[in-house]
Amino acid sequence: MAEQYFTDEKSPSSTAMGTCNHCQRPPCRHSPTSSSEIDGEEHRAGCVSTCDFGKCSQSAPSERIPSVARKLLRAGRVEENGIRPLAAEERKQKRFCNIFTVWFSINSNILGITFGMLGPLVYNLSLRDSILVIVFFNLLAAIAAGILATFGPKTGMRQMIHARYSFGRYLVSIPVLLNLATLTGFTAIICVVGGECLSAISSGTITPNVGIVVISILSLIVSFAGFKVLHIFETFSFIPALISIIIAAGVGGSGLKQQKEPAAPVTAADILTFGMIIAAYQIPWAAIASDLTTYFDPKVPSWRVFHYTYWGLVIPTVLLMSLGAAIAGALPNNPIWEEGHDAYGVGGVLAAMLSSAGGFGKFVVVLQTLSLLGNTCGSFYAITLNFQALAPILFKVPRYVFAVVVTAIIIPVAIYAYRDFYAGLNNFMSLISYWSAAFVGIVMTDHVVIRRCRFDSYDQTLWDKGSKLPLGVAAISSGVVAFGLVVPCMKEEWYVGPIAEKAGDIGFEVAFALSALAYVPLRILEERFTGR
Repeated sequence: MAEQYFTDEKSPSSTAMGTCNHCQRPPCRHSPTSSSEIDGEEHRAGCVSTCDFGKCSQSAPSERIPSVARKLLRAGRVEENGIRPLAAEERKQKRFCNIFTVWFSINSNILGITFGMLGPLVYNLSLRDSILVIVFFNLLAAIAAGILATFGPKTGMRQMIHARYSFGRYLVSIPVLLNLATLTGFTAIICVVGGECLSAISSGTITPNVGIVVISILSLIVSFAGFKVLHIFETFSFIPALISIIIAAGVGGSGLKQQKEPAAPVTAADILTFGMIIAAYQIPWAAIASDLTTYFDPKVPSWRVFHYTYWGLVIPTVLLMSLGAAIAGALPNNPIWEEGHDAYGVGGVLAAMLSSAGGFGKFVVVLQTLSLLGNTCGSFYAITLNFQALAPILFKVPRYVFAVVVTAIIIPVAIYAYRDFYAGLNNFMSLISYWSAAFVGIVMTDHVVIRRCRFDSYDQTLWDKGSKLPLGVAAISSGVVAFGLVVPCMKEEWYVGPIAEKAGDIGFEVAFALSALAYVPLRILEERFTGR
């Protein structure tokens, strides 16, 4: 459908008439500064879902919006395109370094500090042991997102649309729902951290709940616009974020040297369980990796996309988690820091570290709070796309409408999560690592073993045809089989499996390996019996 449109778009008759051969709508008009390339993209976003080889089948989302509102949206470069695959002609972005800056910005915020603090505070690890775990598991877990990010330019498909080629048109709703829960939970955690920071610098005048609302609304503003605005924002947002964090580390540097050694020796179970938390921070990015690379030129070498994504994830995360581990290890020897942590969490610690700088210190904490937007905006954007992928009827709703819906959902979730933050964070991260590891195992095995690494095996024209796509039973069954062994490997506050009791939480490793092994024979059987 998309390819047919582009062929007609370039035809002489189309050019002469100034209309689309399929829907006979005139090209979109913008301000005098708008380029024809952008005009064409936005017309295609509304046209592809409308036209079917010259026959109008259904109204595009943009057509149901009042014309005045639509003009305002387009003038602000609001992305109306949703989850449909992009034809090669639409994948024109050549600034490939933007892939690195987007991922770098998404992870250049104080959320990494919060995760790093779990090592000494929850798992009784020393600074040295915490950093070793942080480095190793980040290097390992970021591989998944790096690989799946390469699928965006090559296939033009969002990650959960690509997943239909293994999970099927309808059963893919299961990982989509899990991904929605993951992204919503992640964003709620970030909003809690931001709310604590705003409350800390105001000495409680702004309550954490009000701070949560502020961070959520600010995230909505950027994510509402879509891909272009998101990439522009992420290109520069990491600069003040890094500067503010470096200042905090510099001002509080003397206090960081006062590390307290753990009273008891570290155990393998503690190391592996903390490693699972670190992996749970990185692996879920794989479920949205291609969402941020679909607009890039398909001719880009895959190794470049991989490295831009991989190091954009690893570098800031390792540095910030290590700083968090250092801060947590120094808390017992810095009463003011500990008091700030007890009152306002990580925001209270940062405010205490910068208290000697007076008003400037508070300004730096504000910058650190705003650094969280780099993460929430990317998550908001991915959530809106996942909503559209959930059910056929939702595809008809414009993507930016879901940005508002997401905000309404995340605010109460974040306010509830604030009640017992660290316990909720620990349990939540454990659970999301299991399903996301199984998802990665299935999708990567399908591409490598079943499709022999051939990107041309993904026929774009079948993306929304359930009768042509795999049934998805093999993929879902593989995940179910994997979880049969994951359960005894789980270590949660409410449940500790017999294997995890001795070895620590190794659930995500088991989920990845077993789902990959089970998928191959099950997929071969599925293809033999269904013919697809």
